[in-house]
Amino acid sequence: MSDDLTLREVLEVVERLYPPSTAQSWDRVGLVTGDPGQAVRRIHLAVDPTLAVVEEARDLGAELLLTHHPLLLRGVHAVATTTAKGATVTHLVVGDVALYVAHTNADVAREGVSEALADAAGLTTTTPLAVEEDQPVGRVGDLPEAVSLRAFVEALADRLPRAAGGLRVSGPPDGLVRRVAVLGGAGDDLLDAVRTSGADVYVTADLRHHPVLEAREEARGGTPYLVDAGHWASEQVWLARAERALLEGLGDRAARVETHISTVRTDPWTFVVGADPGGAP
Repeated sequence: MSDDLTLREVLEVVERLYPPSTAQSWDRVGLVTGDPGQAVRRIHLAVDPTLAVVEEARDLGAELLLTHHPLLLRGVHAVATTTAKGATVTHLVVGDVALYVAHTNADVAREGVSEALADAAGLTTTTPLAVEEDQPVGRVGDLPEAVSLRAFVEALADRLPRAAGGLRVSGPPDGLVRRVAVLGGAGDDLLDAVRTSGADVYVTADLRHHPVLEAREEARGGTPYLVDAGHWASEQVWLARAERALLEGLGDRAARVETHISTVRTDPWTFVVGADPGGAP
């Protein structure tokens, strides 16, 4: 009998960590390609199932690619290689690479994205920022001591992966912050919850012009200050946490697999021109 783990055995652990039932109703999580009975010796973790990430997984000999973002969130009518999604599906199938997605179910989990971002922000104890569909969304907690907004963001930047856009900040560099709210990925729909939480600063991504402008007008220059950490960067910090949790969940069986975290930066932005530092001294 082979000593190899099966995909089914690995996914039993993944789904204990990130139960599909905790995903939002609009989401598409779970097994996308692969045979539950296939052997798994190498697991690759990434934020996005892009063509470059799939190629990286194949080059490493991975039989399982575990990603945060879905490949097929919206309906498609063909998987011909003339489209990027079709080519991705083909490369996965031809390469015998199973793809599994843990998205909003990974956002809300104890070993999930929000907890990983809270760690990066320096929080040790947190509570949910909001509850949606009976699941805790985002986190809020206190720093050990108040620090300036600039010092807080500089420390956060050191703990997040580098991206071309860096971190965008709305607020005075010398403003004091202690209570911090976080939400990995797009989060400007929770600005009301942030105000209710009493947070001094909110770390999220994909902040749009009008919601941010209105939020800062309502604050009259005070708190909550806003930090756009970038969608990819705010969620990439989860990969190391997911890797550790998966290996711990496998227990003694962890010795039978190798794990790799993708080195492909799937942030779509590549460089910035003409940035104005604004309120920087």
